Amino acid sequence: MTTTAPDASRAAGVAALPTREQVLPQAGRENFTVASRILGRGRARHLMAIYGFARLVDDVGDEAPGDRLALLEVMSDELGRVFAHSASDPPQHPLMRELAETVRECRLPIGPFERLIEANRMDQTVTRYATFEQLLDYCQLSAAPVGELVLGVFGAATPNRVALSDRVCAGLQVVEHLQDIAEDHARGRVYMPREDLDRFGCGEADLAGADVPSAALRALIVFEAARARALLGSGGPLARTLPPAPRLAVAGFAAGGLRALERLEGGRSGRGAFLWGLLRAAGGR
Repeated sequence: MTTTAPDASRAAGVAALPTREQVLPQAGRENFTVASRILGRGRARHLMAIYGFARLVDDVGDEAPGDRLALLEVMSDELGRVFAHSASDPPQHPLMRELAETVRECRLPIGPFERLIEANRMDQTVTRYATFEQLLDYCQLSAAPVGELVLGVFGAATPNRVALSDRVCAGLQVVEHLQDIAEDHARGRVYMPREDLDRFGCGEADLAGADVPSAALRALIVFEAARARALLGSGGPLARTLPPAPRLAVAGFAAGGLRALERLEGGRSGRGAFLWGLLRAAGGR
């Protein structure tokens, strides 16, 4: 059978995406088994599929060579095929084929996945935020969808729970931004709001040297950490509405974020991508 030009173009686009092995290089069986005992094998597999998609999108947006916006369009096209449920024209990327099974079995909506792609589009063009409110708007794209999808896997994505989850995920995202100030600055991105940088007198040198924070930057970190702590406070009310397995996961999310804040406020470094913690555990990462 002759391959048409559109088919060849699509195949080339998918081939330019990071491979499954590059995205998930350490998917260990032992941790997956432990997670399966806690969450159930089916749920662990579904969380792994969501994590694979989210990491693939982030890797494209943060690290892929070439035209990242074009590659994100490839991701969008693959996502459309996931939700088309067509046996004759399925997605081509292995991670997207795995996601298709999860979407079908859990009846997940397309919206959260689209927002994760849009967050990475924004990262290509928007590199700074004027206000904390603008940063929270970004978190609705970059972080909130993760919590909504996790709730969806557990069959618990009610409007009230999603609203609480949005706050927890925003808090976790702020924690990650506080941990990654120097790394983000090296990539040309500054997630600390301009109004707060001005308030505490933080300049480019403070951001570049965030691994050994200046007095001004330490004051800014304490200020933003208080905001993150308030957001993470929604974890308790959310957890109390959930069955045991997701309750444990949500409580762990919030507790991990709070521990990271304590380290940051104490001037200690410490890395931990708490936003993806449950998904990584499910995948044995």
